[in-house]
Amino acid sequence: MTAPAPSAARTAPAGWLGHPPGLSTLFFTEMWERFSYYGMRAFLILYMTAAVSAGGLGFDVRQAASIYGTYTGSVWGAAILGGLLADRVLGQYRSVLLGGIVIALGHFTLALKALPAFYAGLALIVAGTGLLKPNVSTLVGSLYEPGDARRDAGFSIFYMGINLGAFIGPLVAGYLAQRVDWHAGFACAGVGMTLGLVQYVLGRRRLGPAVARLAAQPRAASGNAAAPAAPAAPATPARFSAAEWRRMAAVVVFFVAAALFWASYEQAGSTLNLFADRYTRLEAFGVSFPSSWLQSVQPVFVILLAPAFAWLWVRLGPREPSSPAKFALGLAFAGLAFLVLVPAARLAQSGPGIRVSPWWLVGAYFIEELGELCLSPVGLSVVTKLAPARVAGAMMGVWFLSNALGNKLAGWAAGFFGALPLPELFGAVAAVSLAAAAVMALLVRPTRRLMGGVH
Repeated sequence: MTAPAPSAARTAPAGWLGHPPGLSTLFFTEMWERFSYYGMRAFLILYMTAAVSAGGLGFDVRQAASIYGTYTGSVWGAAILGGLLADRVLGQYRSVLLGGIVIALGHFTLALKALPAFYAGLALIVAGTGLLKPNVSTLVGSLYEPGDARRDAGFSIFYMGINLGAFIGPLVAGYLAQRVDWHAGFACAGVGMTLGLVQYVLGRRRLGPAVARLAAQPRAASGNAAAPAAPAAPATPARFSAAEWRRMAAVVVFFVAAALFWASYEQAGSTLNLFADRYTRLEAFGVSFPSSWLQSVQPVFVILLAPAFAWLWVRLGPREPSSPAKFALGLAFAGLAFLVLVPAARLAQSGPGIRVSPWWLVGAYFIEELGELCLSPVGLSVVTKLAPARVAGAMMGVWFLSNALGNKLAGWAAGFFGALPLPELFGAVAAVSLAAAAVMALLVRPTRRLMGGVH
């Protein structure tokens, strides 16, 4: 069925870059939230493993990595509950506002030096992010009337805000943490979230049309709130058809592949962060920098490569790889990134005091981003296409859980840093990712059959 053509009645007023005025409010809300999240994440494991005499917590790597993995995994898992709470109790606007307040409180709590404040601060950030993260995206979608052709472009602009915050956060908060005081870095992240909240509240009127549009729709699972209202479901839901069961089975395949991808990719903030801090020469072009700055490399590549990938898929036309094939490519790139680091690790551990060039990590992050752009946006899109309408929210929850599981696995793998020779650790991660890529490649045709014509 052909979607209705956009018309004056179905197009929200243009006010910012040709988009509804509320887009600027949500762009900067998410930019500052990501500034706070990635700014703090850039030095979190370094703070935990730093000696007490250097102001750190003095944890061993295994304990720090476990806490790190639990924290980052919980952030993604909490998004499911946050979406449900917004749909059924708070509404999206108040959920984002409350979530931002709780996030800021979490960072300011981390700025206190007592150990109980450290755990309490992490818990607050998890709860706040769970409220804010899924619902700010729902508000973005609700800025546009059904059939508004600007919606996809609006999300692309919003995505740039995410990566802009992820780029700036480690540069500012990471510098303060490593060169001034760890707790100054935590406080900086809290200030960033506060700035996001101030402009969110000041821009509330711009969000009026989106909030009204959501209020006029029946309560639905998070992620579907911006969709056109559907007829009321029968009191007793119909059974799933055979085709629907096959499509949900395909979602499970994508879930497993995505979890394994994130298990490799999300080691950037743990395993590779420790490698940067302990074994990498922190100097380029005659300028020295804190190790946390290397956490800004990935979002730079996303900003540079995302338009190129969007062009490439369109340019390939009928030759564009299927979604399962893109997942196989994503896993292959994740494996290649760690394979590239094997000789760097061998060189770094060949003698005392040796530090390798930072370009090893820059190259690995470049390859990882090729994988992320093959898998992450594709996965989000394909789940929305495959999920039966009456369980679309639950299926999107499955996608969020793949991130949660992957982050926890990444923390578990980082626990072997120091326990295993680094060439073996990096080689093992590469082997698992490449083996998963090979299995996914073998499953391309069976998965496409399960998808039943969905691309």
